Amino acid sequence: MRVIDSHQHFWSLSTPGHEWPTAQEGPIFRDFGPGDLAAEVTGVEIAGTVLVQSQPTDTDTDWMLALARENSIVAAVVGWVDLAAPNAPARIETLARDPNLRSLRPMLQSIPDTDWLLREAVAPALDAMIANGLRLDALVQPRHLTMLARLAERRPDLPIVIDHAAKPHADKGILDPWRADIAGLADRGFYCKLSGLRTEQAAGQSADALMPYIEHLVASFGDRLMWGSDWPVVRLSGDDWRRWLDDSARMAARAGADADRLFAGAATEFYALECNDAA
Repeated sequence: MRVIDSHQHFWSLSTPGHEWPTAQEGPIFRDFGPGDLAAEVTGVEIAGTVLVQSQPTDTDTDWMLALARENSIVAAVVGWVDLAAPNAPARIETLARDPNLRSLRPMLQSIPDTDWLLREAVAPALDAMIANGLRLDALVQPRHLTMLARLAERRPDLPIVIDHAAKPHADKGILDPWRADIAGLADRGFYCKLSGLRTEQAAGQSADALMPYIEHLVASFGDRLMWGSDWPVVRLSGDDWRRWLDDSARMAARAGADADRLFAGAATEFYALECNDAA
């Protein structure tokens, strides 16, 4: 099976401004780079990955873009910009000149104001993203889903993908109102990532307990659902890259997903990727 990992991270603890992980996240409290990923994906036909920001800093984004230029496995970068800053449009225009940058991700889950993305101060940055052909990775929680619907009404030309399926309350098995809200965004043409769900579960829960969520995502998004490892964060659940791939493939097949779209096609389409046959 040909795989494009639509969501993975690299970080260096020594990068200026590094905030997370901390020593409390012991299994991932070290540097992770391309060599570590290569060791994880042995035996899998991986055509490329989407490298996603993990720090809310310009330094992290610049560091990731430099890594992408040196490592062909990285097919695209999702960076960070302070979208509320007065200089955000200029920064976005500069970053967009790098062909590896395809999307930006504000860390909405950490911002108390659920409607922050709708603030007038953020509007010029969103306009700059559209003008420069960038996408939005929505790092959100269920509380943000109705806000995203309003954002789509205001800016229908901004392509949006929902990271980690909006982090439903899988630890408690809660489906509603997440189920209806995320289906509404699917109806608006949003894309979504089948990623990050294992770390939303409680300790000791099996991957199979995610089946109701995966069934709903497959039914709602269809060929706009893309697989992501969320590696190395997935290690916090006790899983690794390959185990989450295998569990996802098994459950998605039961839910009737198109494997080619889930594991390569949707990410290629959304991020406009040009990947090698294998890396």
